[in-house]
Amino acid sequence: MNIVTETASLDLEDQEKSSNFNFLLVGGGDCRHILKAISQAWKEPNKQFNFYIIENNLEILARHMLLLHVVLEAPENVGLQEKTETFLEIFGNSLIREQTNNYIANMATQFIKMVTDLDYLADVFPLFDLSALKFKERDHLEAIFKFWRNPDKTSFDVSKAWDNRLRAHLKTRYDSRVGAFDWDYNMKLIERGGDVIHKIEYSRWRNSGVAFEMREGSYIVPNKTLASGLIFKTGGDRVAKRGYWGDIIGSPYLAFGIESENKDLFKKSNGVYTKTATDVSEFNVLSCLHELIRHDTYKAPEVNKVGSQEKLVRLTEITEDEEEEEDTGEVRDEENSKDENKQEQDKEKPELNLLKLPNVKIIFLPLGISGEIHKKRKYHSMFDLVYFSNSMVHFFTPEMSQIFRDGATVVCETARFMLDLKKEQCEEFVSKVTGMASKAGCQIKQKCNGFHDNFMRFTFVEPRSDGN
Repeated sequence: MNIVTETASLDLEDQEKSSNFNFLLVGGGDCRHILKAISQAWKEPNKQFNFYIIENNLEILARHMLLLHVVLEAPENVGLQEKTETFLEIFGNSLIREQTNNYIANMATQFIKMVTDLDYLADVFPLFDLSALKFKERDHLEAIFKFWRNPDKTSFDVSKAWDNRLRAHLKTRYDSRVGAFDWDYNMKLIERGGDVIHKIEYSRWRNSGVAFEMREGSYIVPNKTLASGLIFKTGGDRVAKRGYWGDIIGSPYLAFGIESENKDLFKKSNGVYTKTATDVSEFNVLSCLHELIRHDTYKAPEVNKVGSQEKLVRLTEITEDEEEEEDTGEVRDEENSKDENKQEQDKEKPELNLLKLPNVKIIFLPLGISGEIHKKRKYHSMFDLVYFSNSMVHFFTPEMSQIFRDGATVVCETARFMLDLKKEQCEEFVSKVTGMASKAGCQIKQKCNGFHDNFMRFTFVEPRSDGN
């Protein structure tokens, strides 16, 4: 999975007014860009937003389906707070709770029906369009979902896979890995603006792969959605191995946990942040989910100061009908217990009552199309915004400009949070991508610092001759 930074703000208001707005995301790695954009799609009800997704493996596409299903669960099925916690648990934890594993397994059964029957998909989950995928890719997706619902917990030992990755990365430093984590945190992560991530939570994630533990429970079940396969050459033979091949250095906190519109999250007391990256991640995801449901901007809960302590006003879960009851302590405890049990039971049921987004469509494109998409005439002059991750930016070629609309925006991820790179290398990366953009007829919108900025933004300005 990509090492990515904060949510890319795909600003809908800065783009030309047209009936359709087409995004192309090349190697996004997760659905944070989509989540941010669709949460604001209500502001343009007369515009159709189409997201075309290219990834380098099908496991990521499968996770897109799962995480966006969590996002779109109807509010009468799942409360806003629980939905936020479930999303982050699946998104950033190598180990999850039993209830969450049951939810994934039950949803996998539904996804199998969807990828094998596109009419069923259009009926129950119309947000997604898989028709562009090859038959063998849909077959592979089916196999992935079958693996997810396999009750054998030994089929994927994520703790062992994580440890193997650590050993391969740290080599002789493995026995002193706590010191290595501390070095990366203090000498690399903080220097690049990740200081809101607490050293304890960063070290915990580096050692175990568990980033978010917001709810009490035992995080002991492997998160199979993080499993993927790679082809290795062994003695001249090509051997497929399933394991964890994602990020073990940057952390999931970089996606949602280091920046926010709510500046109160970054207040300090005695030079120390009062909130952690987990708090920031929770607020940012909850804000998107609130806006998606309520069609207004989320406001942080009020803070009541009691003596020297601060207590957050309890978040009200969004439901269609909110009722206020006055109970005695014992009755309230009993009701709360029943509600928690019901929530855990509901999570295990494959509910398909989803929020409707009639002006949004997500289209999965074949894996190998990155370098070939410009050869397909139907995509010529189609995309208003194109995003390249830092691992897929080599596809930003002059030929690729054939798919850009006039005035299109091109966003490229910098190497800021590739912690193994030095400052000079980050700057060199920006220079190289800027040169690639120029050859593709794009001009940079503003100067970019490869060590402090997350994205480079370009505008396609070169007129093309339509003899392509």
